[in-house]
This record gives sequence, structure tokens and C-alpha cells, in this order.
Amino acid sequence: MKDSTAITTRLGDREAIELFRTHNALTRDALDRYSGREIQHTGDGFMVSFTAASHGVECAIAIQKSMHAHNQHHPETQINVRIGICAGEPVEEDQRLFGSTVQLTARICDKAEPDQILVAPVIRDLCLGKQFSFKDMGEHVLKGFDQPLRMYEILWQH
Repeated sequence: MKDSTAITTRLGDREAIELFRTHNALTRDALDRYSGREIQHTGDGFMVSFTAASHGVECAIAIQKSMHAHNQHHPETQINVRIGICAGEPVEEDQRLFGSTVQLTARICDKAEPDQILVAPVIRDLCLGKQFSFKDMGEHVLKGFDQPLRMYEILWQH
């Protein structure tokens, strides 16, 4: 969630917590619809996993659309989120995920702008034949990784 600290400062604790509840409810509703597994809630964000890349993409689009709809009806309390998606074989321990895939996904999310969904090439490849629109965003150097990564934006605003 973009600017969560600034939102709390502007709205105050009580009103901000209501906005976070809205963010969480909209996100969890999409997770339920697309069989997402909530791994971790960070206060202003989520780490989730899916059994299919296309479910993750569909969920990300649903989240962005639900936040957009909220913003249309509540322009004074907008919720803008960044989403990053990758696929791989993380290590699971104590129902949490660890490893390079998790770290890479976090770095991709860090590169996303508010209201944007960025994905690794593996997601685009796994979604071949699906009706998603991808925009090549070029290569980016990501903190902690030796090689630049080509990223793709999922165009969800139709």
C-alpha cells in the first residue's frame, strides 16, 4: 500500500485503521476468489502464493480493479497498491516461504509504481495462451541480484 505511514499521519490512527481494514478486505476477497494462500500480512501488504501463475495474475488484476473502484467512490481516501509477481520453488518452513524466489518477488514489487502490476518473464511464459496483455518494461538491476531482470507490466485498465 503506497504511503501507508503518510496516510496514518494525515488521517490519524483511528481513520487509518479503517482504511487498512478496507485494503485488507478487498485483498482477501480477491485471494478467496482466485484460491490465493495468504503467507504473511505485513500491516500494509501481503505475501501470497498460488498453485497457478494465471490465478496469481487474475487475482492481481482483481485487486487493482477493486482498489480503483474504491478510489472512484472515496477520492479522499484512495488506496494505491504495487504488485509484483514471480514464480519459482521457495523453501517453506513454519508455513512461511523463504529463498531467492521470495526475494526476487519483493524486488519486483519494489520497482512497481502505485496501481501497477509487474511480473518476471517466467510469469509471462507460464501465462502463454491466456488473454493477458503484457508490456515490456525493459531490464532492471535489482538489489542483491547479479543479473538484470527483464520485467513486464500487466495492462489491467481496459
